[in-house]
Amino acid sequence: MRQEHGVGVTGYSPARQLQHRPSERAQATGPAQSGQKPRPGAPRITALGGGQGLSASLSALRRLTNELTAVVTVADDGGSSGRLRTELGVLPPGDLRKALAALCGDDEWGRTWSEVIQQRFTGNGGLGGHAVGNLLIVALWEKLGDPVEALNWVGRLLNVQGRVLPMSAVPLDIEAQVRGHDPAAPAAVTAVRGQANVAVTPGTVLSISLLPDGPPAVPEAVSAVLEADWVVLGPGSWFTSVLPHLLVPELAKALVETRARRLLTLNLAPQPGETEGFTPQRHLEVIADHAPDLAVDAILVDERAVTGGAFGQADLAGLEKAAERMGAALVLDRVAHVDGSPRHDPELLAAAYDRIFRTHGRIGPWR
Repeated sequence: MRQEHGVGVTGYSPARQLQHRPSERAQATGPAQSGQKPRPGAPRITALGGGQGLSASLSALRRLTNELTAVVTVADDGGSSGRLRTELGVLPPGDLRKALAALCGDDEWGRTWSEVIQQRFTGNGGLGGHAVGNLLIVALWEKLGDPVEALNWVGRLLNVQGRVLPMSAVPLDIEAQVRGHDPAAPAAVTAVRGQANVAVTPGTVLSISLLPDGPPAVPEAVSAVLEADWVVLGPGSWFTSVLPHLLVPELAKALVETRARRLLTLNLAPQPGETEGFTPQRHLEVIADHAPDLAVDAILVDERAVTGGAFGQADLAGLEKAAERMGAALVLDRVAHVDGSPRHDPELLAAAYDRIFRTHGRIGPWR
């Protein structure tokens, strides 16, 4: 493996460099929604995911650019989001709220609003457990009747450093095929429906699908993928936050056809329920099984996680081969918190992203 600036890189060929086209965007992305001026020479980045994983990625990426768009899963059916979805028939707002909070400005205004929208009401009444930001988002959805425009308004209020979009304008359900869901029948395969159920299922998740099948993508999300310099997928709950994007046909097509580079960020540890017992290679195989046409330029892996950490002593040769099958360079770097917890450190992750963008991106200005 060749070491370059402290980053292990394999499987990369300069011949695979992509040419970026200039674009005239009918829909503004990133700073235009929050009044932020684009940073000279900053790349346009579109990050896909949901929950805490996407928040970690956004917290890192905002250090590199404010031309940043988050495309967020809309399949959550638990907690406050699940209650609002059931009672009002709206998109689940929770993951969208977390993305907005991650993009709030690093000043008194931004930090205050980030804390406010994450604040949950206490008590056992009707408001108990609801996050303030969830109610704000849903109120604007009801007032404006347009989920994208409503999120733009919330973004302006919070002065977010970028833009947050749902991947689809209809609420979705995840259905997983799980082997051993019933401990009494460990070989049987059972259909498990609902994000909250899939996240904690016993047994082994084999595959997922979305209900309704073939949901429509939000056009602005498709545009954000097509017009990006880089698309970042993961980290996050593999089956309930990362993979759903690959099952929305228009979004999956954009991910294949975009002239942006694609970066996949691996989790720091297997997730109890969803990916318990998975090796790093298995995580990549699952992506390839669900999106066989998707090519990736780089795969970022925390080196400690695969050299005696949460994944044990991983088969690095096997991991490199799995990356090469996806057309990707395998990049080993240190991106986890120094306290040993399975959390990405925003500054370390930002530094790793920056090195990848410089190593595998264009030489010179982005535009």
